[in-house]
This record gives sequence, structure tokens and C-alpha cells, in this order.
Amino acid sequence: MCRGRIGSMRISAMTRRNRRPKTLHSLYTSIVFFLVMIKDNGKTRLEDITKGDIEAFIEREQDRGIKITTIRTRLANIMSFLRYWMEEGIVSSEVFFRRIRLQMPERLPRAMEPDDVQKLLSVIDHTRDRAMILVLLRTGMRIGELLGTKMSDIYLKERRIEIYEAEKNRLGRVVYLSKDAVGALESWVHERVQWQEYVFYGQGRMSKPMSYSTARARVMLYVEKTGLLNKGYTVHTLRHTFATELLNAGMRLECLQVLLGHRGIEETRRYARLTDKTREEEYFKAMSRIERGDNRSDDRQPHELATISEATELLAQHG
Repeated sequence: MCRGRIGSMRISAMTRRNRRPKTLHSLYTSIVFFLVMIKDNGKTRLEDITKGDIEAFIEREQDRGIKITTIRTRLANIMSFLRYWMEEGIVSSEVFFRRIRLQMPERLPRAMEPDDVQKLLSVIDHTRDRAMILVLLRTGMRIGELLGTKMSDIYLKERRIEIYEAEKNRLGRVVYLSKDAVGALESWVHERVQWQEYVFYGQGRMSKPMSYSTARARVMLYVEKTGLLNKGYTVHTLRHTFATELLNAGMRLECLQVLLGHRGIEETRRYARLTDKTREEEYFKAMSRIERGDNRSDDRQPHELATISEATELLAQHG
């Protein structure tokens, strides 16, 4: 599959329709990105493209932090490209069965239930896959960040991974490894090909990272094994689960923000707000006092009482 020739043929058709240069550039960029991913996944013919390939491309763009409007444009360009080749009798019409709907950023994947996390981990019988999934689950790294991680970026004794340039916003940061993630990584380090530069590498003699499509397929294989496909879990769910679990365990938003690599605190707040158990607990605790008729002020925290006392003194001083 020669992506340059195939893309140029479609661009030529668009040029004959007097499309603007900006539109043509957007179309060409979308096609190239898509075909590169397809090639990385081992497919060399347009006839082999499936709807799953399109969905994988969308997931990858979302994980990279691409804006929803840009993803929609790229999706429209790719579908236009594939429709052209469907009319030529090359791409299967099944690619267009059911419309692909994009979720807005506010509708983030919900976290996995604790029982589902345990089910997922219990069916992983491959050393490399267990290490990859546990690191995603315990560090909150984006899949692209993990696939770009080199052996020189990992410090197992110190239980940390250094990310020199985040995929989404170019912010470097450090993430930390739990005991089970360290154990899984150590097992993989002993089995992996030692000369490979990347922690999770692709096939072949050249040192290159595992492709996104391969990593996604491996994660979804275990999701399917556990019978959890109907819950809508994706690779990105692992990152969301990480954020939610730490938030519910009492981690401050400011710390979580740095671990996730977010520029602003609002992004972190939005990311974890769907399943924040701390608000639920605070609500029922307060409501229980109200229902008992026991909502006296002495239940306030010491620092709150001190603040009220200080305010009272200030008022008295100023008459």
C-alpha cells in the first residue's frame, strides 16, 4: 500500500472540485496519519481496512489529547477517503455500517469498578502484557507516553519513570510505580530482548516502540476475556481509573494534577468528578447529622472554629 500515491489520487480528485488549499492539506494530513497507523498494524492493503481500524485511530487521537473538533475533521476526511475507494470497489461497505459517534471531553470514560479491575488482572497470563497494563493502571500514563518510554527512563529501585516530554502538552514529569507494577516490570525486564531500546517494543530487528494498535488490541483482548466489553471500557479507562482511585483515597487535586500531567487544575477536576466518592461520603455524613437534628457548630473542624473566633474578635475591635 503506497500511502503517497493513494493519498495523491484522492487529493487530485478534490483539487478538480476547486477545494481550498487549507482543506486539501487537512485531507492529506488525515489520510497520512491514518495510513501510517494502518501500516504499523501490519496491514498493507486497503481491502483489509475494517471499522475497528477507524475506531482504533479515533481512540489513539483521543489518547494523544487531540481536540474533539480536530478529531471530527480527521474522521470526516478519512471517511470521505474510504468512501471514494468503496465506490471503486476496493474498500468494503461494512466500514460504513453504523455511524461512529465521538464523545465530547466532558463525557470521559468512567473508571473501572474495583471488582472489574481484579477480574482484568486475574486473566493476564502474559508477562509483557501484565507489565504494560499494570504500569498504565498504576501511573496514569497515556498509552502513547508508555509506548515511547525507553529503558533509560525507568528507575526500578527508586520506583519511578521519567517522562521528559508529555505527548499532549510537552510537559515533562515524573510518575511513580506501585509495588505490583514494579514486580511486573522486573519480570518483563528479565524476559525481554535486552538490546531493545524501548520498554515495550515492536517486532523486527530495528529498535522501535510497539504500535498503538497492537497495545490497544492486547488490552482489549483481556477486557473481552473477562466479559467486560459491554461496559465500554477502553485503554483510556485505565488512566481514568488511576485518577479516580487516587482521588477517592484522599490525594489532593494539586498532586493528582502533576501526576497526570495537566496544565490546569480544572482539567484534573473535570477528569475525576464523575466518580468522586469523597463528595458522596461528605454528603451522607452531613445529612445524617441533619436528620438527627444534630447539626451543631461544635462539629466543625478546629481550623474552622479558629477562623470564626478570629473573625469575632476583629468585629469586636471595629465596633
